[in-house]
Amino acid sequence: MTNVGFSKLIKTLVKPLVKEPSAITVTERDSNRYHEYVLDVAPSDVGRVIGRQGHVASALRTVVEGARDKRINDKKIRLIINDHRH
Repeated sequence: MTNVGFSKLIKTLVKPLVKEPSAITVTERDSNRYHEYVLDVAPSDVGRVIGRQGHVASALRTVVEGARDKRINDKKIRLIINDHRH
């Protein structure tokens, strides 16, 4: 899956969870060990994306990491959810 594909995958997974899908943005960053995807949603939707005790966020990270093709790229995928509530 291409890097653009991961951004699209993340948006597709998050869209049904939020009340303001137009506010979803995914920004890509690259580091030595990780391809990082920073997810931003409306402040009122952050709790829905994180879920109780972080269960939804954990499930999202598991799905995104599982979609990585380990044969092509040995960098890990990291999903970061910006928490604008604080």
